[in-house]
Amino acid sequence: MALRRDNSIDFWRGVALVSIFINHISGLWFERLTHRNFGFSDSAELFVFLAGWSLRMSVAGSDAQGDSIVRLMLRLAGRAVTLYAAQILITMIALAMIAGAALYLDNPLILDWHNAGAVFHDPAPTHVGLVLLTHQLGYFDILPLYVVLFAAAPMIAALGRASPGLLFFLSLAVYLLALTFRINAPTWPIAGEWFFNPFAWQFCFVLGFIMARETAEGRSLARALPVLRWPAIAFLLASLWLWRHEITPDPMSVPEPTYFFIIDKSYLTPLRTLHLLALCTAFVAAYSGIARYIPSLTAFGSALGRNSLQVFCVGSLLSLAAQLVRIAFPPSFLLDSAILLTGLTVMWGTAWLSEARVRLQRSRSSG
Repeated sequence: MALRRDNSIDFWRGVALVSIFINHISGLWFERLTHRNFGFSDSAELFVFLAGWSLRMSVAGSDAQGDSIVRLMLRLAGRAVTLYAAQILITMIALAMIAGAALYLDNPLILDWHNAGAVFHDPAPTHVGLVLLTHQLGYFDILPLYVVLFAAAPMIAALGRASPGLLFFLSLAVYLLALTFRINAPTWPIAGEWFFNPFAWQFCFVLGFIMARETAEGRSLARALPVLRWPAIAFLLASLWLWRHEITPDPMSVPEPTYFFIIDKSYLTPLRTLHLLALCTAFVAAYSGIARYIPSLTAFGSALGRNSLQVFCVGSLLSLAAQLVRIAFPPSFLLDSAILLTGLTVMWGTAWLSEARVRLQRSRSSG
C-alpha cells in the first residue's frame, strides 16, 4: 500500500507546523510573516482543527474497511498513548537542553525558562506533575491537549457515527460552559491553569471532525462554501485592519461573560474561532492553485503534514535550540535565516526518514 498522496489537509498541516516552529522562536525576523500577525487566530487553531478533520478521515477509512467500533476505539486509544509518550520524551529532552545550556553558558537564569524552574528547584512533586501532565513547559504545552483530545476521540468517533448533530451540540455546550464559568483544567504543583484549555479547545477539534464529514458527503455546508467565501474574505480584511491598528475589545469594558467578547488564546474565544473558520473558508480552494503552479511546495508541506507528530516533536526541540542559539550569538538577519533554513531542512529530513522507514517495512512484509 502506497503512502497517502499529497492533499490539501496534509499540506495545510505542514504549513501550520512551519508556522509553529517559527512562532516558537521569539524575536525571529520571519516571525512577522506568519499569519498570527494578520488577525485573531494563529497556527495552533489550524493545527487542532485539521487534527479533528484527520480524525474524521480516519473514521471514514475504518467505516469503509468495515472495522468494528471496538477496533476503532482501540486504535484511537493507542494514538493517545503514542501522543503521551511523545510528550514525555520531548519534555525530558527539552529539560536536558535547558540544563545543558545553563551549564555551558554559565547562566543559571536559563533554568527558569519556559516554566522549567520548578523541575530543578522542587524536582519531586514537579516530576509527578510532568507525568500527570499537570505541569507543562512553555511551548511544549499543546501535546497535552492532544492527549486529552485523542483520549476523548473514541467517544467523539462513536457519537459522530450515531448522531453528528448531538455531537456538535454537546461540544458547543461544553465550550459555552467553559467560557461562561471560566472552567479550565488545573496545573500542579504550581497552581494555575492549562494554557490550552481542553474544555474550550475540544470545540475546535470537533468542528474539524464535523466539517470534514459535511464536505466529504457533499452536504449543505459543502455547497455553501463558495457563497460564504466573500463574506469570509471581508471578515478577514476587517480583522486585519483591527488587529494592525490594535483595536480589540477591552476586557475591562466588555460585559460578562468576558470570554465571549475578548480575544484570548487559552479559552479559544469566539473571535479566534470565527477567524479560523473564515481562513478555512477563504483559502479552501487555494491548494489546487498552489499544487498546479508550485508542486514542490505542496510536496514539501504534504510530507510534513503526513508525518505531523514526528515533525512537530522535532520542530519543537529545534525551536528551543534556536532560542538558545540566539542568546549565545548576536542576533542578525543572517543568523535568523540560517536558523530557518536549518529548521526546515531538519523537519523535511524527519518526514523523509519517517516515510523511508514505512516504505522499508512494507517492502519487507510484501517480500
